[in-house]
Amino acid sequence: MEQIEKTEKYILVAVATGEEEAAWASLEELGELVRTDGAEVSSMVVQNLDHPERATYVGSGKALEIREMLEVQEADGIICDDELTPSQFRNLSDAIGAKVLDRTLLILDIFAAHAKTKEGKIQVEIAQQRYRASRLRGMGEAMSRLGAGIGTRGPGETKLETDRRVIQKRIKVLSDEIEDMKRVRETTRKKRSESATMTVAIVGYTNAGKSTLLNKVTDAGILAENKLFATLDPTTRTAVLPDGQSVLLTDTVGFINKLPHHLVDAFRSTLEEAKYADIIMHVIDASNPQWELHRKVVLDTLKELGVVGKPVITVWNKMDLLPEGEKRQDFQAEASVMISAKKNLGLEEMFEELGRIVRESRVYVDTVLTYSEMGILEQIRKFGQLLEEKYEGDGIHVKAYVPHALAYLAER
Repeated sequence: MEQIEKTEKYILVAVATGEEEAAWASLEELGELVRTDGAEVSSMVVQNLDHPERATYVGSGKALEIREMLEVQEADGIICDDELTPSQFRNLSDAIGAKVLDRTLLILDIFAAHAKTKEGKIQVEIAQQRYRASRLRGMGEAMSRLGAGIGTRGPGETKLETDRRVIQKRIKVLSDEIEDMKRVRETTRKKRSESATMTVAIVGYTNAGKSTLLNKVTDAGILAENKLFATLDPTTRTAVLPDGQSVLLTDTVGFINKLPHHLVDAFRSTLEEAKYADIIMHVIDASNPQWELHRKVVLDTLKELGVVGKPVITVWNKMDLLPEGEKRQDFQAEASVMISAKKNLGLEEMFEELGRIVRESRVYVDTVLTYSEMGILEQIRKFGQLLEEKYEGDGIHVKAYVPHALAYLAER
């Protein structure tokens, strides 16, 4: 008889140091992460404190209450909404007598499951190894309760008791591999810049609809599910704007509140696709009640990565899920449009605004090319916007918007 694998259940726990409503909203998102990772949410608990307890995250009385809840609900353990210290792991695990996980460990587990490319898998393992190295001391019995299942993907064969030097050696090997891949990525970026094609980085909170949008406008064929972190690996495709201009669109890994710093460091070379892009396309789920927080998280993360001073087009996705007549606006962006990528609504306006931003960043030329310079004309057709061409006795009279690589034509 075939044995049915049991789905693990967890109680989600948060400490509210500010508005309790914000803590509940964060727990709701944590619940989505749990379901994305294949487990179930048994219940949620929020405790109001000035700050998390240094020893046990929650108070000792709340810990006993959670222990009773675990028994009654037959849950497998708890997941805390913040990153725990080794001593909090140990003390809380002793207090409740069950498995304890935190938000960081859960996100690392999801990344391990969703990374498909070699680079993505290496980046995730680096983040996991760094997380474990920082917790070698003081974890003790708490980690022995982890067992199989949620929170143990990736290099789970590595015991936390393993000597720190072994983990550091593994991180060094993986980091060297990433450096080699980084050089390849930089070469690819250099070729893109030399081609004069403008690049657009699609950024946004996880599950905002970035992959769906890229699929719609370029037939990229990448996975687009209603799940957090459905895609991790960046995808670059060419899109042709209505006025004939070509741009490169790059989908980037989604951001999330309390994104583990281990992941930001490990995925820096991937996240920096936005740093080297000419234009930022910020996709926001307009229907999400937490859209203001999501917008802030993305902008703060971009700032941390050094992505500043670039033109931004804010794309409010999922407009079809908003009440009729309700609109969103971003007055700080160069353009702000409302769309539904899934239902093909507003895409024409989005392309018009993108085309305008691309055009404004280019140089207008009115020049005459000799007939031996047909190659330059082909470059204008491919990388710019050709407005007019007339074949006269003295050459080809051209009016066009061209990328900066061809700006020297304006001086002729």
